[in-house]
Amino acid sequence: MTRVVAVVGPSGAGKDTLMALACAASPDIRAARRVITRPAEAGGEDFDGVTEAEFARRLAAGDFALHWRAHGLGYGIPTAELTGAGTVLMNLSRAVLAEAVARIPGLTVLLVTAPPQVLAARLAGRARETAADQARRLDRAGFALPDGIPFRTVLNDGLPQQGLARFLDALQPVRA
Repeated sequence: MTRVVAVVGPSGAGKDTLMALACAASPDIRAARRVITRPAEAGGEDFDGVTEAEFARRLAAGDFALHWRAHGLGYGIPTAELTGAGTVLMNLSRAVLAEAVARIPGLTVLLVTAPPQVLAARLAGRARETAADQARRLDRAGFALPDGIPFRTVLNDGLPQQGLARFLDALQPVRA
């Protein structure tokens, strides 16, 4: 049985880092590999970099369980990534979250966040974007989740191991 978890939050919150650490900590946890219209050499998460034309072809072929546009890029979660046993983590845009909840029964949502000064420092440190692009991402940091969607918050404001402990704790099933 597959348990699917949407990991959402502002840029710089450490979603990719916590997901990678969680996958390394448990053989039952894996990350869905996203398809992004960004060159693979751009760094960051492990993803499939494709051209806009290839993305459009895959979208038309019905390859994606979810897809969206953000920051001038196309993002997609291939349907095949959401199968198999264990827990699958998906790094999603908060803007596509309502659609994800509607399409994926039993979806768990984790909101990874950090204080604004931490987000700014992390965005600057990854040196992947211009200062203007970083400022736009910071402006979106307070983007609210859609109403009525239950989620758990993971504060990732310290060392990676602290964030991982909080992340793994949030992944635990709710006990009645």
